[in-house]
Amino acid sequence: MKPVILLIGGATGTGKSTVASEVGHRLGINRVTCTDVVRQTLRAFFPPAEMPSIHRSSFDAPPGQPLVEAFLDQTREVLVAVEAAVSRAILEGWSMVVEGVHVVPGMLNVSTTDATVVECVLTIEAEAIHADHFWVRDASSGGERPVNKYLDRLDDIRRLQEYLVERARDYGVPVFENSNKSETVGAVIELVLGSEAELETV
Repeated sequence: MKPVILLIGGATGTGKSTVASEVGHRLGINRVTCTDVVRQTLRAFFPPAEMPSIHRSSFDAPPGQPLVEAFLDQTREVLVAVEAAVSRAILEGWSMVVEGVHVVPGMLNVSTTDATVVECVLTIEAEAIHADHFWVRDASSGGERPVNKYLDRLDDIRRLQEYLVERARDYGVPVFENSNKSETVGAVIELVLGSEAELETV
């Protein structure tokens, strides 16, 4: 049986990590990778002078550069390392979940020849619910992810959400509204199992 590569994208604060962990657990997939961790690893090797884009938040842009353009610059840098990790997993026959804001539909080059690749994007439609997620992140991280940092930039974060949803629609990637975690986890699991069953009947 081919390994499963599950890609979960979405803007900051849409619950990707929580959903990815739960789906991975329920499907028996032990390898769950976050693109923020990949970016942080790259920061340890490349100083700002060499790779400035990765030293910003995904919703930050340098003066004079549009937000989406700056985000895509960062995404391209991060995805080089993500693609290497995914390629290794496929080579070894490991299933893997990759989640993060940098999982942008149409940008991650993953071979479907030797793996079942399943992709989705999570959203939070209600701005108030989206904002509430940042309070939870603040509490669960012990203040390492301070809520005000994200609430102050919520408009930009939601602009990126709109962009990611638009990309998902352009590339035929399912979009799940994640105001109810249990329902979203169930929907993502159904998507994975349905993709595997579809391949078995081909």
